[in-house]
Amino acid sequence: MNYYEEKIKKYIETKKIKAEHLSFETSCHSVEEAAKTLNASAGDLVKNICLLDKVGNLIVAIVKGEDRVSTKRIGMILGIDPPRIAQPEEILEKTGYVCGGVPSFGYPANFLVDPKVLEKEIVYSGGGSDKSLIRISSTELVKANQGKVVKIRK
Repeated sequence: MNYYEEKIKKYIETKKIKAEHLSFETSCHSVEEAAKTLNASAGDLVKNICLLDKVGNLIVAIVKGEDRVSTKRIGMILGIDPPRIAQPEEILEKTGYVCGGVPSFGYPANFLVDPKVLEKEIVYSGGGSDKSLIRISSTELVKANQGKVVKIRK
């Protein structure tokens, strides 16, 4: 288990989040790879899209695996210009996790959760590395990140 996986596991334990950390031998970097590893569908996974506003504040848009984020809609919701997708080095700097393994909680950000995420009782999110996932209820996910549930998908 690597440093990033240990870090999120410790966070889950410390904050008493009802979630299970899963480590794999195969890559879970993309939704397709994670779904294949789990033998599940893209709809069972959530993507944590890291965005930055003009002044560098982190916004994490959480959508179901098959959905896409609307930066225009996010800008309108937050009353800002549409945010831009963060680069991998910015993701590591802002979240403390590597691109492809970013969890849905555990670091400071403005979390926005699409309501379709809550249609699934259990979802899988990034587990800290590209070879791990977190199994969590969708309601526990929102509780863990204190996110705002708003329509952010295209």
